[in-house]
Amino acid sequence: MEKEKIPEFIERMTAAYPDAKCGLNFASAYGLLISTVLSAQCTDKRVNEVTAKLFSRAESPSEMLSLGYEKLAEIIRPCGLYQTKAKHIIALSQILDSEYGGEVPGTKQELLRLPGVGVKTANVVLSNAFGIPAIAVDTHVFRVANRLGLAKAATPEKTELQLNEALPIKSWSDMHHRLIWHGRQICHARKPLCDACPVRDMCDYFKGEGRL
Repeated sequence: MEKEKIPEFIERMTAAYPDAKCGLNFASAYGLLISTVLSAQCTDKRVNEVTAKLFSRAESPSEMLSLGYEKLAEIIRPCGLYQTKAKHIIALSQILDSEYGGEVPGTKQELLRLPGVGVKTANVVLSNAFGIPAIAVDTHVFRVANRLGLAKAATPEKTELQLNEALPIKSWSDMHHRLIWHGRQICHARKPLCDACPVRDMCDYFKGEGRL
């Protein structure tokens, strides 16, 4: 997408999705961290159902450790990959409890040290819990950004770098949510609803289909 079109693109996406926000329910940085770990290959709706039960039992790293692996795994089973996720949650809770006084660190470098925390999860936490501009590239953001032409990349990591270059930093966190909402509501993986798209005339995919 041409640089001069970016301001209008942001304006249109803001008008289309004014209320776009994080789909995970959380009351603390730790709650968001755990929810994001659980969200791998799982819907936000299912994660929120599971964490409603989980957080009534354990809201802090120390409480999670007291809950223990077996009980944790049982509670989070509906999220899928529950054994691996439970191991990661116990391990990262041990680190937070012993090294950070039970608090979630607010830097990307420190977050990436935690078991089960990749770049996407770190960016979600930084953006939503600490208000630090970041674009987390999940499957929706990856698909939408590359279809639109905001990025032309083969990996989420390269897509993030290209989005950071294409979009002004003050828009990163909001546009992350708007790209996700656009992917869920309009730009579906198998059959995008191009005729209902508010930015179709700016979209490389739409132009490539010969529809403009």
